[in-house]
Amino acid sequence: MAVSRAVIVLGASNVSRGLARLLTTVRARSSQPADLFVAAGHGRSYGANSRVWMRRLPSILWCGLWRALDRDCAPGPGADRRPHSLITDVGNDLLYGFPVDQVADWVREAARRLAAREARIVMTRLPLASLDGVGWIRYRLLRTLYVPGCPLSLDELKTAASRLDAALGEIAAEFNATLIEQPGDWYGLDAIHPQRSSLETLWRGVCDAWELPAATARPRASYLEWAAIGRRAAEVRMLAGRMRYTRQPVVERDGLRVSMY
Repeated sequence: MAVSRAVIVLGASNVSRGLARLLTTVRARSSQPADLFVAAGHGRSYGANSRVWMRRLPSILWCGLWRALDRDCAPGPGADRRPHSLITDVGNDLLYGFPVDQVADWVREAARRLAAREARIVMTRLPLASLDGVGWIRYRLLRTLYVPGCPLSLDELKTAASRLDAALGEIAAEFNATLIEQPGDWYGLDAIHPQRSSLETLWRGVCDAWELPAATARPRASYLEWAAIGRRAAEVRMLAGRMRYTRQPVVERDGLRVSMY
């Protein structure tokens, strides 16, 4: 019986937008069954509870993912048992007004927990090239659409993002993590969400950093898989003022199990 490998993905809206593609890519490139543990969601924060419209989610650091890892992801001997992990979508907390040092501490704690579980860590840098091209009119539009309560001016956001990106480099060095750049041409008018085709490029780069075997054919997510993933919910969320619980895992198919937190 093949040994299952844990894949741990921490992020926010870009993980949610590209989750079907990520699952398809991991399935196509993994030589063994995989258990995906995902903490993501639009507007997700690493250290604070977050709200988008009528939905609230706990922070990444205090969600049930870590409890699930302790229960279902016991480390074992050999490289084939080391979990793969990804820390991405770091930056929402700046938009919520949290200081750079606080956000960096939250990311460092996430990396520390992953390292304690002997995970191979991959991190994405902030999209500084994309942010550099944003003017005040586009920034006002984006802030109104996504984070109307953001207290930062455009110049303050660019300065904070640059400082946080430098801190991510230090965290990556501390935990021997692989850093992945996010080029400006991955982005369009929306300066914080890569175009969907670029998400596929990102997932390929992440799987390369995890040293997964190359796929024999280009993986594609079917419409049914997109729809199925889109209907799945995190283990705990607040919706319209009511606490909702969803049994995990939410996907069990073709040697792949997915749990969302």
